[in-house]
Amino acid sequence: MESSFNSYQSLKKWKEEQINKYRWDADALNGFHDLIMRAVFNIALERVNIERSPSWKFAWFTMGSGGRKEQGFLSDQDHGLVFEPGETEAEVYFLQLGEEISKGLQAVGYPYCEGNVMCSNPLWCKSRSKWKKQIQVWMQEESLQTIRNLHIFYDSRVLAGQEEYIDELKSFIHLNIQKSSHLLTRMMETSMHIKKSVGPFGQLLAEEKGSHQGDLDLKYAAFIPYVNAVRILAVKEGILDTSTIARMSKLEEMNGYEEEMGKYKKIFAALLKWRLQSYRQTDAYDDTHYIQLTTLSKSERNELKNILKSGKKLHQFVVRAIEKGAG
Repeated sequence: MESSFNSYQSLKKWKEEQINKYRWDADALNGFHDLIMRAVFNIALERVNIERSPSWKFAWFTMGSGGRKEQGFLSDQDHGLVFEPGETEAEVYFLQLGEEISKGLQAVGYPYCEGNVMCSNPLWCKSRSKWKKQIQVWMQEESLQTIRNLHIFYDSRVLAGQEEYIDELKSFIHLNIQKSSHLLTRMMETSMHIKKSVGPFGQLLAEEKGSHQGDLDLKYAAFIPYVNAVRILAVKEGILDTSTIARMSKLEEMNGYEEEMGKYKKIFAALLKWRLQSYRQTDAYDDTHYIQLTTLSKSERNELKNILKSGKKLHQFVVRAIEKGAG
């Protein structure tokens, strides 16, 4: 399939025709996104290689929900490039490729990342040695942004090229964390905010104003809290898997996590289903994260409350685990 498309327009048309087949299956939907993104990469590579066709090794990787295999129907871009060697000629080539990939993904229906986490940005397009130096700087600086970049990078998953490049860089992060538990505490502090979504009387708290008044922000109230909490444990334990479910499965096999992870894994799987079922057809990426509370039955409201409350308990569990390790 991937080689059968020679333009972004024909790929976009096929994507729009096929995507609704994956309405009820999160795994199949993410496999479909991978297929589309790899096809974009192949077209971009072909276009750039018309001018020159180098043999440098590289890894093109996706991050964010794509890296974690947790994309919904509409997803924005999060991706980067790491390559060998570090000569100026290679940097010019891969940045040109990165710009073509970003342009291609946008043309096919993946909006540009507002935070510019794309391999068209030199920050996310570097040689292996420069990536290592950059990660080191991020860990030393410990600012809100650089720690956020570490979180983003740890969700990276290779779609084309050398998988070992990313494994090496993630292991480098884990190794440094082992030397400085303070860094893990900092990662926790910068990512453990939970949007309040259940009131003191057990009521669901909707947006009070704006275009989503009366809706609940499923991404920041439910989804991100689980993702962030489990990622921190993955960094702590050196788990290289990217999906939240896969990370929980690995943690489940480790001492001290078995019972908790088994329970939260089921709840997070239910949350993934919720997100697919509550999807509303829209061209605006941000709109896909909201759920209309008025459309929910009593049992659905109760299930949603359980997901939200469990997310808070998971956070408390992670805080205790990190504090115990630091102490």
